[in-house]
Amino acid sequence: MSADSPYIIAPNPADPRLTQTVSGVDERGEPVETSVTVERALTIYLNAQEIVTQMTIGDYPEYLALGYLLNQNMVRPEDVITGIDYDEDLKVVVVRTQRETNFEDKLKKRTQTSGCAQGTTFGDLMEALDDVRLPQAELRTSWLYRLTHAVNTTPSLYLEAGAIHGCVLARADRPLVYMEDVGRHNAVDKIAGWMFLEGESGADKIFYTTGRLTSEMVIKTVRMGIPILVSRSGFTAWGVELARKLGLTLIGRARGKRFVALSGAERIVYDQDLAYVAEESAKNRRKGSREGGDE
Repeated sequence: MSADSPYIIAPNPADPRLTQTVSGVDERGEPVETSVTVERALTIYLNAQEIVTQMTIGDYPEYLALGYLLNQNMVRPEDVITGIDYDEDLKVVVVRTQRETNFEDKLKKRTQTSGCAQGTTFGDLMEALDDVRLPQAELRTSWLYRLTHAVNTTPSLYLEAGAIHGCVLARADRPLVYMEDVGRHNAVDKIAGWMFLEGESGADKIFYTTGRLTSEMVIKTVRMGIPILVSRSGFTAWGVELARKLGLTLIGRARGKRFVALSGAERIVYDQDLAYVAEESAKNRRKGSREGGDE
């Protein structure tokens, strides 16, 4: 973390591995060059078992692999991780645990694409949430506005090239870890892996995402023990239903001075005078997004 940045981990849109320049034509038929996001395959193993192949931008593969296994309930919070090995040439990550694991009866070999609906949830994932009790926390609207402004003005692939999602772990109005990937679930999993390895609790955290508030986003946030989930995008009905059932504060369409809370509004403290909150600048909207639409 640098002295002039609040982030422990922040995006690096200048990393040449993450984008490439492609030539094309615009609506007038004029030649243009634009940056596009690069995606790569990454295969995750748990001990000797191949679990999944994902499409990812390729940064922080160890965090992604561990976070995926945690959020799929394959690795438990009490598990001892004995090693995480990444082979860059083979594009393989192997996560090793002290506990023996065997998912052959539950798994079929699959490829998880970067499509927004391709998250994988096993039948017993909801069962693992039965005993979850999220902490009593508060969300001050002054924190929310400062946080969203900080995130929206942070240099990122999200602003630079589009075709990507971002997720941010924050405490109050301070963003801590900002991860990006072609799928929002990958970005969440990277943060989950970082939290596990750093021993970071979710009890005093806020989770921000650029993606839709779906059931899987709710489940993963709750599994990380985070009581507040915020998005600049919209909701699905099941996402709202689960958030209400699990006691998660769910805030969507957070842009400029606007937001909508559909669950857990009792945690919100309205301490910000809206007269002093600016609307979102057009230059800070994601490339390719449409004003008012869900991303």
